[in-house]
Amino acid sequence: MERLVQASLPPDQGHILGIVSQSDKQAEMFTNGFLKNSLPGMSKKEIGDFMLRKAVVLKYAKKEKKKKNKKRAKGLNAKQRREMKVFQLKPEHQKYELFLPLHELWEQYIRDLCNGLKPESNPQTIQQRLLKADFHGAILTVARSKCPSYVGTTGILVQEMKHVFKIITKEDKLKVIPKRNSVFAVEIDGFVSHIYGSKFELRSSERSAKKFKVKGTIDL
Repeated sequence: MERLVQASLPPDQGHILGIVSQSDKQAEMFTNGFLKNSLPGMSKKEIGDFMLRKAVVLKYAKKEKKKKNKKRAKGLNAKQRREMKVFQLKPEHQKYELFLPLHELWEQYIRDLCNGLKPESNPQTIQQRLLKADFHGAILTVARSKCPSYVGTTGILVQEMKHVFKIITKEDKLKVIPKRNSVFAVEIDGFVSHIYGSKFELRSSERSAKKFKVKGTIDL
């Protein structure tokens, strides 16, 4: 069997397979060169002793490293956020003056969003842009409400949630105003807009992707 394995291929079969058998001397030279490159720093005798009764690996394949399952850091759930009071504004931070810089940034943001608020600006275009705008920092006034005690309340919007606006008044009081059944007025550069809270019962991030009907939402 060993003699059959080591025997040269007949010329006609080698031609069909595209293989040219090497002579014994060529095969020996190739093997010695391969072992010398594979086992650098070893003498011919050491290589002979090392390869005694060992198989020669003609092709080396790297073992694929197993990917470690990295656990993604989980964020806090709604219950944990409530328990940690993540969204609650501390009493010492409930100061109207602290949020005036935010209001100035909001005014510039609206001017850039609407490409400048001018008398000749198209009201419907501004209306559509305001519908999807972020109102954090805007000065809101409750113009109408089913609850009369809310009417006339004015302050800077510091937090918008799905169903309520949280505003800080000039008296440094935090007011929580329900969106539903309330109409809010916002003024900037002489433009007065009325926000119908029932149409804003979304988070600001969700509102930016929602399609609104023009009529009955904001009047300029």
